[in-house]
Formats: sequence, structure tokens, C-alpha cells
Amino acid sequence: MIPPRERACHRVLGALGLALALGSAASLAQDAGAWPARTIQIVVPYTPGTGADILARILGPKLAERWKIAVVTDNRAGASGNIGADFVAKSAPDGHTLLCTATSFSTNPALHPQLPYDPIKSFEPVVLLATNVATVLVNPQLPVTSARELIELAKREPGKLYYASPGNGTPQHLAMELLKLQAHIDLVHVPYKATGGALTDLMAGHVQAMVVPLQTAAPYVHGGKLRMLAVMSAERSPAFPKVPTLKELDLPDLEVDTWYGVFAPAGAPRAVVAKLNAELNVLLRQPDIRELLAKQGMIPGGGTPERFGDLVKKELARWSRVVATAGIKAD
Repeated sequence: MIPPRERACHRVLGALGLALALGSAASLAQDAGAWPARTIQIVVPYTPGTGADILARILGPKLAERWKIAVVTDNRAGASGNIGADFVAKSAPDGHTLLCTATSFSTNPALHPQLPYDPIKSFEPVVLLATNVATVLVNPQLPVTSARELIELAKREPGKLYYASPGNGTPQHLAMELLKLQAHIDLVHVPYKATGGALTDLMAGHVQAMVVPLQTAAPYVHGGKLRMLAVMSAERSPAFPKVPTLKELDLPDLEVDTWYGVFAPAGAPRAVVAKLNAELNVLLRQPDIRELLAKQGMIPGGGTPERFGDLVKKELARWSRVVATAGIKAD
């Protein structure tokens, strides 16, 4: 039998626990109800015109209209997206500063081990906004009409074919290195300073192959200036239904999409993250938004913060393996 004094103590502790729980729930509700209280700053860690920037400028005004509050896009480019990511990581975790980033967020930690932030511990995943199909392109003069023929040619002539990328450590570079590892072929990497110069030399035949996002590749393929051998997505693209996936070659782990998503700083209230996630999911289902994304070659995302967080963890692990196995070093 519990003595009276201990029973009284248990009642006090129970009442205190209930008060704390109710207080926490009320705090969360208040956080969500009062948010947003001022201008929302969407930090894009890349230059204007990039995929993440386009998404921020499509969705930002829609959020501003729904919330009756200013939503601004702030481009803080540099260091492959690390400057903008670090700024958000060190911002107040109140949900008023957000990061709209892309695949390089998951490749940078492997290339830059001394990052000033932790890609998992420094952020709260909010939502996957969209994905973009990666394609394998070749110069039309190369005597191959399929990815299988490219692999066979590379095996016959190891080290004699060259592929371009916008630079060491870029997602396009890592995607081709992943293909090399899975197919056991040897292609020589030629890094450029930007996509434009790489595409120019690919069309001129100075390099033979390149991984390029679908929306960038489409006009060159339609114009006959480049040949698309495969897409690196799970399914064929509706924009190029005759182009097979690399999965159809029975090569595992070759689904490579450029992804775009939103993070908040670590410690942002759960209710704020949930509200922002819900709002963005609503927007991503709207026909006009889906049409705008389709014009950019993007597939709308959506889903829970947990779904996005799991994707990022999977990507971090995969690209770490690729970088270590291929011995890739950032410039």
C-alpha cells in the first residue's frame, strides 16, 4: 500500500506532467496559428533561372496570396549551394527562413567533408517539391543508337570515349560515374565550367556523351543536334516515350532524378513544418502549377516531411559511395 505522502507526490507529478503536455500542445497550436507573422524568406542557394529558383518563384507568389503576407526569393549562390544552405542552417528556427534546394544538397557532404552544417541535424525536411529526369545524350555522329550499344563500344575501346559535365562533383558528373560503375566501363571525364560550354563541345563532337536534365536536353534532341539514348528515371518519360530507361538494361541502382525540396532550420516547430507541408501539397496538386512544372520538364512531388527526409538520407548514402569508389575530388 502506497503511503499517503507518496500518493500526494504522485498526484502532483501527474498533474504537472498533464500541464506540461497541455502546454506543449497549446504551444504547438499557437506556433502554427501565429505563423507566418512576417515576411517569408525562401533562400535559393543557386543563381536565378535554375530549377530550384524557378520553383521558388512559381510557388512563392501562390503562398503569398494564400497567407496575405510577403514571400521573397533570396538567391545566395556559391560553393555548389553550400553558402545558402549554411545561411539557413544558422537562421532562427521559426519557419520564416526556408531553404529551397536541389540534388547537390545530397552530394556536397561527400565532396566537402568539412561543411559548416550537418545535412541531417541542421535542417527539418518539409516537402519534396519536384523531380526532373536525367538523360544520357551522345553526339549523333557516334555510331550508337542505344545505351547498350554505348556500353558495348566503351568496353571495346576503354578510355577512348570522353564525356562532359558542368564541373567536378556536379550531379551530372556523379550520375555518369554511377553509370560507369554499374556498367563496368571506362569513359574519360572532361569537366567544364557550365552546362552551355559542355553542350557546345558535345554537339561539335569534341566529347561524345553527357548526362543532361530532360528539359535542357529536349530542344537539342528535337532539333537533331544530339541523340538521347536513355532516361535515368524509374519509368519512361511521357515527353520521350520511345526512349528506354537504364533500368531496362537490368542495371541496378541507376534511377537518377534531379530532386528539389524545401527545408526549415533544425528546431522549427513541428506544427509550422506540418502547416507548410500541407500548404505546399495543396499547391502541387493545382492544375496550373502542374502545367507550369511540366513545361520545365518537372514531375510534381509532394508527400510528408518524413518521405522527403528518407529520400535525402538515401541520396546522401548513395552519393557518398559513388564519390568514395570513383575517387572524385571537388575543385
